[in-house]
Amino acid sequence: MSVPDYMQCAEDHQTVLVVVQPMGIVPEDQFFRIYKRITSVCQVSIRDSQRVLFIRYRHHYPPENNDWGDFQTHRKVVGLISVTSCTTAKEWPQTSDRFHGQKEVFGSTLYDSRLLVFGLQGEVAEQQRTDVAFYPSYDDCPDVEKRVEDFVESIFIVLESKRLDRATDKSGDKIQLLCVPFEKKDFVGLDTDSRHYKKRCQGRMRKHVGDLCLQAGMLQDALVHYHMAVELLRSVNDFLWLGAALEGLCSASVIFHYPGGTAGKSGARKPGVSSAADAGKRHRPGAQEVLIDPGALTTNGISADTSTEIGRAKNCLSQEDIIEKYKEAISNYGKYKSAGVIELETCIKAVRVLAIQKRAMEASEFLQNAVYINLGQLSEEEKIQRYSVLSELYELIGFHRKSAFFKRVAAMQCVAPTIPEPGWKACYKLLLETLPGYSLSLDPKDFSKGTHRGWAAVQLRLLHELVYASRRMGNPGLSVRHLSFLLQTMLDFLSDQEKKEVTQSLENYTSKCPGGMEVISLPDGLKLPPVPFTKLPIVRSVSLLNLPVSLRPHKVKSLLGQGMSSASPFIYSPITIHSRGDERSKKIDFQWVQGDVCEVQLMVYNPMPFELRVENMPKMMEHFKFSSLLSGKNATECINTFTNLRGFYALYFLFWSRSAHLSSEDLSTSVSLQLFNGETQQLTITLENIGTEMLNTLELTSKTLSTKGTRSTQSECRPALYRAVNATAFLRRRTSCNGTEVQRLR
Repeated sequence: MSVPDYMQCAEDHQTVLVVVQPMGIVPEDQFFRIYKRITSVCQVSIRDSQRVLFIRYRHHYPPENNDWGDFQTHRKVVGLISVTSCTTAKEWPQTSDRFHGQKEVFGSTLYDSRLLVFGLQGEVAEQQRTDVAFYPSYDDCPDVEKRVEDFVESIFIVLESKRLDRATDKSGDKIQLLCVPFEKKDFVGLDTDSRHYKKRCQGRMRKHVGDLCLQAGMLQDALVHYHMAVELLRSVNDFLWLGAALEGLCSASVIFHYPGGTAGKSGARKPGVSSAADAGKRHRPGAQEVLIDPGALTTNGISADTSTEIGRAKNCLSQEDIIEKYKEAISNYGKYKSAGVIELETCIKAVRVLAIQKRAMEASEFLQNAVYINLGQLSEEEKIQRYSVLSELYELIGFHRKSAFFKRVAAMQCVAPTIPEPGWKACYKLLLETLPGYSLSLDPKDFSKGTHRGWAAVQLRLLHELVYASRRMGNPGLSVRHLSFLLQTMLDFLSDQEKKEVTQSLENYTSKCPGGMEVISLPDGLKLPPVPFTKLPIVRSVSLLNLPVSLRPHKVKSLLGQGMSSASPFIYSPITIHSRGDERSKKIDFQWVQGDVCEVQLMVYNPMPFELRVENMPKMMEHFKFSSLLSGKNATECINTFTNLRGFYALYFLFWSRSAHLSSEDLSTSVSLQLFNGETQQLTITLENIGTEMLNTLELTSKTLSTKGTRSTQSECRPALYRAVNATAFLRRRTSCNGTEVQRLR
């Protein structure tokens, strides 16, 4: 067996396997719509019985895996449902022949089969057949689920018959020796009359009957047969089948302890027991264990009556013993190179059980063993699936960074050199899924507070991989966004050489696709927020420049007298005075009169190992945001600007509102700022208030801007976003609400 089933779990040992396949030309969407309806019948309560039959469906199953059906019966394909389209009676004979050919693929193990024919009407469709169901169309098939239930009941009848036949085998010493495919050549010429050989046959048959009992819903009988098989197989050192008997014992015990299942589908399964009386015979976990007397075997080999053995046999394993038996089973499988798939799947089943028991460290040991199991030559698709499943299992037990590591390995496998058409989209998608495991977010706001989380070196590598994958996908806009994010958030961890390389790459990308401040939406719903460059340059300080003494405003005495206000009917109010005093204490000591010029001074610093230039400040529009209250803060981040295509920085300010604005002639179009490595400079911004209404708060909000590129004289830079500040100024017009006039002294 070469193809592992990574979705295997312990409760799958209780299921019967049914393959659902299309036959001929069937539209894919129609097939999977019918497949979904078929798979909805996942368990059927058997009439006239308290047993439940569980079904596991597959639409693709390797025929070579079917050869291991005697080793573990849940691997055996016992049911086949074929779905086909047939529109005319002339096509029916050929369709029928195809169906018989499809059955021959699994013919040695099939219990029953069904053919669902869509589109055929007339005399042929009116025939009454148990193995064929005719429907006019894919939309007109109301009883598909009922047909499947009848089909499952017919499988149960055959299963129960085989179980009874095996359990009441009267062949005496001539019990059939069950084998796996690679063993058959080893038993040629073996002495079949030796006691050792007979015990081997009896032990393997006991184990096989235990599998059939488990599938048939007889949990207690299955436990008895597994225990007896373990004792017999251990005595003859039949390690491979001993491992299978131990695994069967673990599976039955897991079903007992966790009736809801271990695959994460809580409530999807119900405990299957043979009868109410049988359920009462269950021993409590941790109950005293009694060894099985080998004399319980009859002279005919397999005893049909196990009722006397139930009370004397070891019953269900405790939760701790389940893991120990899993370890022993895996150790036995490890002795056989050809049993690598069985060993891997057993590790996965044990991890799912340990995840429920919240024993993460032990689960990691099983996963570590699974990593080193050699399965021979795997295809690239199988490698991707293997690493992806390992990632999911590590996530299940809470090992998030280890999970991210294997998902990243799976991403790299999607674009391996041996793949003719590398899957860069799949690679990019998997890389995005690794971000939480490495404590990395693509929102720059998450990096503005607190200390840095995670390993910066690994995060840098991951961001570079995202940049490269997005470029190979043919999306340079994504590359620009990821490089901008890398430069903004990881600047403190970059060496001077790395800063130059990153900015050089960013310039190359922006020559094809300029950066922007729009939100980028990915197909899977993830949104990449804009990245403002608040560190290029770094604003060290912000201050409001007051007017010269000769130009500062002063209050004019009211005509009503000092301390009196025409805006209030009260002569004196200490509460009002107190509250006004508190309000004044929160305001900036600054006044701005209509028609006057205000200046804001920024102190900026260049952290890059090369020159930064701010050139050609074009005329753009910006707006004011007014508020009736003052925040009490001198400055907050508000202006985000970023550069041109060729790597120069541009800063744009222009303000507009219904009460205050600057005309386009008030700003120069050739202002430039040059910063060398480690240099700090002052930048003064001049504003003029020509409004006619009172302004209490002035806030400069962000505006996304870009320019055409110009040539840099030294090391060139990339699209960047500036941080300026929100200059909160206390503004009053000439006549305020309390009648106090403000005038300018000349």
